[in-house]
Amino acid sequence: MITFLIRAAIFVVSAAVGLIAADLILPGFHIDWSDWWGFVLAVVIFAVIQSVLAPWVFKMTRRHAPAFLGGIGIIATFVAIVIVVLIPQAGLGISDPVAWFLAPVIVWIVTALATWLLQPLFIKKKVTERRA
Repeated sequence: MITFLIRAAIFVVSAAVGLIAADLILPGFHIDWSDWWGFVLAVVIFAVIQSVLAPWVFKMTRRHAPAFLGGIGIIATFVAIVIVVLIPQAGLGISDPVAWFLAPVIVWIVTALATWLLQPLFIKKKVTERRA
Protein backbone atom coordinates (compact mmCIF):
# COMPACT_ATOMS: atom_id res chain seq x y z
CA MET A 1 0.00 0.00 0.00
CA ILE A 2 2.85 2.37 0.85
CA THR A 3 4.52 1.63 -2.50
CA PHE A 4 1.25 2.42 -4.30
CA LEU A 5 0.97 5.77 -2.53
CA ILE A 6 4.60 6.58 -3.29
CA ARG A 7 4.05 5.75 -6.97
CA ALA A 8 0.90 7.90 -7.05
CA ALA A 9 2.75 10.83 -5.47
CA ILE A 10 5.60 10.41 -7.95
CA PHE A 11 3.12 10.43 -10.83
CA VAL A 12 1.44 13.61 -9.54
CA VAL A 13 4.82 15.33 -9.12
CA SER A 14 5.92 14.22 -12.59
CA ALA A 15 2.65 15.53 -14.06
CA ALA A 16 3.30 18.90 -12.40
CA VAL A 17 6.85 18.96 -13.78
CA GLY A 18 5.54 18.10 -17.26
CA LEU A 19 2.93 20.86 -17.23
CA ILE A 20 5.47 23.39 -15.91
CA ALA A 21 7.92 22.38 -18.64
CA ALA A 22 5.25 22.91 -21.30
CA ASP A 23 4.50 26.33 -19.79
CA LEU A 24 8.18 27.29 -19.92
CA ILE A 25 8.86 25.91 -23.42
CA LEU A 26 5.69 26.68 -25.38
CA PRO A 27 4.57 30.28 -25.88
CA GLY A 28 0.95 29.23 -26.51
CA PHE A 29 0.67 27.08 -23.36
CA HIS A 30 -0.27 29.09 -20.27
CA ILE A 31 -0.58 28.31 -16.59
CA ASP A 32 -2.34 30.95 -14.53
CA TRP A 33 0.17 31.41 -11.71
CA SER A 34 -1.96 34.03 -9.93
CA ASP A 35 -4.17 31.23 -8.62
CA TRP A 36 -1.90 28.45 -7.32
CA TRP A 37 -4.90 26.39 -6.24
CA GLY A 38 -6.01 26.24 -9.88
CA PHE A 39 -2.64 24.78 -10.83
CA VAL A 40 -2.89 22.15 -8.08
CA LEU A 41 -6.37 21.30 -9.33
CA ALA A 42 -5.06 21.07 -12.91
CA VAL A 43 -2.24 18.74 -11.88
CA VAL A 44 -4.47 16.41 -9.85
CA ILE A 45 -7.16 16.27 -12.55
CA PHE A 46 -4.54 15.74 -15.25
CA ALA A 47 -2.81 12.94 -13.32
CA VAL A 48 -6.06 11.14 -12.50
CA ILE A 49 -7.44 11.42 -16.03
CA GLN A 50 -4.21 10.30 -17.62
CA SER A 51 -3.81 7.33 -15.29
CA VAL A 52 -7.41 6.24 -15.97
CA LEU A 53 -7.26 6.88 -19.72
CA ALA A 54 -3.97 5.13 -20.47
CA PRO A 55 -5.24 1.55 -19.83
CA TRP A 56 -8.54 2.31 -21.59
CA VAL A 57 -6.79 3.80 -24.64
CA PHE A 58 -4.44 0.80 -24.67
CA LYS A 59 -7.37 -1.61 -24.71
CA MET A 60 -9.22 0.29 -27.45
CA THR A 61 -6.09 0.73 -29.54
CA ARG A 62 -5.08 -2.91 -29.23
CA ARG A 63 -8.55 -3.98 -30.32
CA HIS A 64 -9.21 -1.50 -33.14
CA ALA A 65 -5.89 0.01 -34.27
CA PRO A 66 -2.85 -2.02 -33.18
CA ALA A 67 -0.53 0.09 -35.37
CA PHE A 68 -1.00 2.99 -32.95
CA LEU A 69 0.03 1.11 -29.78
CA GLY A 70 3.29 3.10 -29.53
CA GLY A 71 1.43 6.40 -29.22
CA ILE A 72 -0.85 5.48 -26.34
CA GLY A 73 0.91 7.71 -23.83
CA ILE A 74 0.75 10.74 -26.10
CA ILE A 75 -2.92 10.10 -26.93
CA ALA A 76 -3.83 9.79 -23.24
CA THR A 77 -1.80 12.92 -22.47
CA PHE A 78 -3.55 14.86 -25.24
CA VAL A 79 -7.02 13.85 -24.01
CA ALA A 80 -6.10 14.70 -20.40
CA ILE A 81 -4.81 18.14 -21.47
CA VAL A 82 -7.99 18.82 -23.45
CA ILE A 83 -10.16 17.96 -20.46
CA VAL A 84 -8.08 20.08 -18.06
CA VAL A 85 -8.13 23.06 -20.47
CA LEU A 86 -11.92 22.80 -20.63
CA ILE A 87 -12.19 23.20 -16.84
CA PRO A 88 -12.04 26.97 -16.18
CA GLN A 89 -10.95 26.65 -12.54
CA ALA A 90 -7.89 24.61 -13.53
CA GLY A 91 -6.00 27.68 -14.73
CA LEU A 92 -4.56 26.03 -17.82
CA GLY A 93 -4.93 27.48 -21.30
CA ILE A 94 -3.68 26.87 -24.80
CA SER A 95 -3.92 29.76 -27.24
CA ASP A 96 -1.65 28.65 -30.08
CA PRO A 97 -2.59 25.85 -32.54
CA VAL A 98 1.02 24.62 -32.56
CA ALA A 99 0.91 24.30 -28.76
CA TRP A 100 -2.03 21.88 -29.10
CA PHE A 101 0.28 19.50 -30.97
CA LEU A 102 3.50 20.09 -29.06
CA ALA A 103 2.13 20.28 -25.50
CA PRO A 104 1.15 16.58 -25.28
CA VAL A 105 4.55 15.54 -26.61
CA ILE A 106 6.46 17.76 -24.18
CA VAL A 107 4.29 16.83 -21.19
CA TRP A 108 4.48 13.13 -22.09
CA ILE A 109 8.29 13.14 -22.46
CA VAL A 110 8.92 15.15 -19.28
CA THR A 111 6.41 13.11 -17.27
CA ALA A 112 7.94 9.85 -18.45
CA LEU A 113 11.47 11.03 -17.66
CA ALA A 114 10.50 12.38 -14.25
CA THR A 115 8.69 9.16 -13.34
CA TRP A 116 11.60 7.07 -14.58
CA LEU A 117 14.12 9.11 -12.58
CA LEU A 118 12.09 9.55 -9.37
CA GLN A 119 10.81 6.00 -8.91
CA PRO A 120 14.17 4.35 -8.22
CA LEU A 121 15.03 7.04 -5.69
CA PHE A 122 11.94 6.68 -3.55
CA ILE A 123 10.92 3.07 -4.16
CA LYS A 124 14.44 1.73 -3.55
CA LYS A 125 14.71 3.82 -0.40
CA LYS A 126 11.41 2.43 0.90
CA VAL A 127 12.42 -1.17 0.12
CA THR A 128 15.73 -0.64 1.92
CA GLU A 129 13.90 0.77 4.97
CA ARG A 130 11.52 -2.23 5.06
CA ARG A 131 14.38 -4.72 4.92
CA ALA A 132 16.28 -3.03 7.74
